[in-house]
Amino acid sequence: MTSAHISIVESNPHLRSLLGWHLQQSGYVVSQSASLQQGRDAFYRHQPTLVIIDSDLPDGDGLELSHWLYTQQKSLILLLSARNNEQDIVRGLKTGADDYLTKPFGMQEFLARVEALIRRMRVNNTVPLSMECKDLKIDLAQRRVKLKNNFVELTPQEFSLLYVLAQAEGNPLSRSELLQRAWPDAIDNPRTVDTHVLSLRKKIESNPRQPNIIQTVRNVGYCFNPELIDNSGDVVDNNLTVANGANISRFSRRM
Repeated sequence: MTSAHISIVESNPHLRSLLGWHLQQSGYVVSQSASLQQGRDAFYRHQPTLVIIDSDLPDGDGLELSHWLYTQQKSLILLLSARNNEQDIVRGLKTGADDYLTKPFGMQEFLARVEALIRRMRVNNTVPLSMECKDLKIDLAQRRVKLKNNFVELTPQEFSLLYVLAQAEGNPLSRSELLQRAWPDAIDNPRTVDTHVLSLRKKIESNPRQPNIIQTVRNVGYCFNPELIDNSGDVVDNNLTVANGANISRFSRRM
């Protein structure tokens, strides 16, 4: 079984190095970051199974990074924090974190929590690694898209937008919902969504003026073509298939 990749985002260099060493000794592949921005960059590079986040980072609140990672719906999240009252713990978990460990903590407890999270991922990891819609293939693991067997150059933001639309099972999403789910930073300009949808359509639609994959829902926003999904929530075989025969309705929280 391939070793899980764990990304540590911790401002304290000594603690970061110590955690990294123990995780590597336990057989995990580890990357380390010292700031919120470095943590985001590491996510795009490594697509880690688990991200361990310090709640206090030099360029922002670690809870902000936790919420952003949750919207990506890719990695498990373990928050580390010196904030140990109930309100802080609840607030941290509500960002989308899977676990919360207060500082100071023992190394054995830390490793046990990591092992439990990784075990949960492996038990529940029945979600497909790719989605196909006619000539369009979305590689969820590598965050790449193929159209008629040719790679399509999408920006990270365009890929996130396509991913969020595809996982909505044909349900329409408003511009504000798309801004919240697909954008890493807080943006309050719905025209940003329109601009990116237009750019995405030019790259994946055979006729961008009459789009089939990403459709406009009047007075609402956009949706992934609901006709590609049947009423039971299963994927229609001759149009949209998901690798390993999985159900797209299960493609909701973790990949």
